[in-house]
Amino acid sequence: MLPRPREHLIHAPARRYPSRMRRFASLVSIATAVALSCSVLASAGCATYRQDLDRAQKHYNENQYEKALAIFRVLEADIDSLSDGEQAQYAYLRGMTDYRLAAVALAAQVPGGVADPRRGFRDNARHWLAYAAAIEKNTPGGITGEERKRLEDALTDLNKDVYGGIEGTDEKSDGEKNAKKDDGEKKADGEKKTDAPIERTGDKK
Repeated sequence: MLPRPREHLIHAPARRYPSRMRRFASLVSIATAVALSCSVLASAGCATYRQDLDRAQKHYNENQYEKALAIFRVLEADIDSLSDGEQAQYAYLRGMTDYRLAAVALAAQVPGGVADPRRGFRDNARHWLAYAAAIEKNTPGGITGEERKRLEDALTDLNKDVYGGIEGTDEKSDGEKNAKKDDGEKKADGEKKTDAPIERTGDKK
């Protein structure tokens, strides 16, 4: 058997892909890189929103309601970027923050009127707590059992505003106090009259 020529033992040089295939491969690589970059940015964004929610919750737990509300207002525009459970947590904390601020304004005896801050806080609290309750109903697990009980109690109080308003409740309380005061004064006057000595007409000469 004759030996094979030497040139058959050398591999033929690899052929390059056609230019169209090279361009397509380049586009695929770029698209993959862009997709990965977007995924990383989205993950970083979600982590940032979660961190903002955690910071707001920390302020709320420390009774720093103004600071918590400031973060909640900034985060509101990106609430759709949170998961259902995180949205329920956001709405609950946002509503309870407004509810606490309404109580602070009442304790500080802020005067009422058209621009009553208590009414604004209570209206917002009712909105966000109702939103949290709706999310929790559809996808349970966003808030704890204790938080759910606190939410229900707050909503029960806030729903009274729809039928009477804050001013009506305050006026009723003041009216009850005045009525009790008047009753007490009348009772005291009656006791004084009873203790007074009774003059008999026959004793006089």
